Amino acid sequence: MRCSKCNKNAVTFIRYSGMHLCKSHFNEFFEKRVKKTLRTQDVKGKIAVGVSGGKDSAVALYILKKIFGKRKDITIEAVTVDEGIKGYRDKSIRIVKKNCAKWDIPLHVASFKSQIGYSMDEISQKFMCSYCGVFRRYLLNIKAKEIKADRIATGHNLDDTAQSILMNITKADVEKLARLGPHVKIQEGLVPRIEPLRIIPEKENYLYALLNNVDFYSGECPYAFTAQRNMYRDILYRLENNSPGTRHAILKSYDSISDLLRKKFPPVKLKKCEICGEPTSQRICKVCEMKERLRK
Repeated sequence: MRCSKCNKNAVTFIRYSGMHLCKSHFNEFFEKRVKKTLRTQDVKGKIAVGVSGGKDSAVALYILKKIFGKRKDITIEAVTVDEGIKGYRDKSIRIVKKNCAKWDIPLHVASFKSQIGYSMDEISQKFMCSYCGVFRRYLLNIKAKEIKADRIATGHNLDDTAQSILMNITKADVEKLARLGPHVKIQEGLVPRIEPLRIIPEKENYLYALLNNVDFYSGECPYAFTAQRNMYRDILYRLENNSPGTRHAILKSYDSISDLLRKKFPPVKLKKCEICGEPTSQRICKVCEMKERLRK
């Protein structure tokens, strides 16, 4: 295969656009879209990048450092949540530490065990992925506030976003659909999120990491098989395989109505949790409720 732009050997074929691209033109194609995405989001000050060590978050950290590394008005720091999954998270954290040292990025670690009181290995004896997601988001926000971050960046890619849209539509959870990131409205106590890889397919993040020597951990969480998202991942894979561009179409459709959704379902007014003081729409936040169930 030859590159559609320069006739060099191509490294990939982009099915939804019909282009064959060499390494340099793929990198250009990739980075141009990330920059375009960031221009539509409110990027400012200190950015806390949530990094698990997987390909998406590793690429997010790498490219944000590449784009903003020389800017004096923007700083990049990494935040990793250690859920306490032996043989999995300990391995990925080693990759995160290596990358942060290589790219001269400060790293901050928050752990389930020290701040929740239980590791995910202990939680899994009773409960599974629903607890993990709530606790991870909670600790990421807590740590971002501790380091006085203005924004949290995540490695959510196009596949993740399209899956979330589809999941909330099939569940008729329109209010949750209206709250999908990146965050537009700033709420007290919550650090707004940006998503630099929002329009980048998962496989392209993988290729970008390989071509640019971005180390990442490729192991799969031993508890991931219980996640309901797996079903939607399979559905979208089949749709995209049969009709390239489906993921982009889903995202484009969502973006065309997102302002209307936020207008109809504006963010609820938050108050402080009576136990931990973190923002919540209820008297007691979800994290404290879950911790109480674990104690029982």
